[in-house]
Amino acid sequence: MEKLAAAFAVTLGKYVSKEVVVFIISMIPILELRGGLIVSQLLQIPITTAIPLCIIGNIIPIPFILLFIKQIFKWMKKIKIFRGLIEKLENRAMSKSDNIKKYEFWGLVLFVGIPLPGTGAWTGSLIAALLDVDFKKAILAELLGIAIATVIMSFLSYGLLGALLG
Repeated sequence: MEKLAAAFAVTLGKYVSKEVVVFIISMIPILELRGGLIVSQLLQIPITTAIPLCIIGNIIPIPFILLFIKQIFKWMKKIKIFRGLIEKLENRAMSKSDNIKKYEFWGLVLFVGIPLPGTGAWTGSLIAALLDVDFKKAILAELLGIAIATVIMSFLSYGLLGALLG
């Protein structure tokens, strides 16, 4: 993830400030807050600036995914070239949904909050939407998960990574 985040940072950094780079990276699926905090540290953005940028960037897509992704997927499946990709995305998301089904709210919190490959707010929102989780419940779970991910990734990015690079 670090290499992918760094590549985005270099590319975007030619056109916008390093703070905007971090904000955009935090909105991108796969990278999200985790990538944003790693890039923040690499770009030497103070943690007090980085955390709000990453949290806000990570939160912005959530309501749109929860509210509209099922309709967007339904529409895209009608177009032959997108059908396979959408079905693959749905199947991949649902293959990771066991703990969310089993533990509901807390399963979603931990899915978003524990920074492992394939987890995070984007996938958590997609799963919540596909499972028809109540909107308010899903938003609260996602926000708690982002808070947990922020603590973990701040330590890893600024603590551990900072110690290794410093």
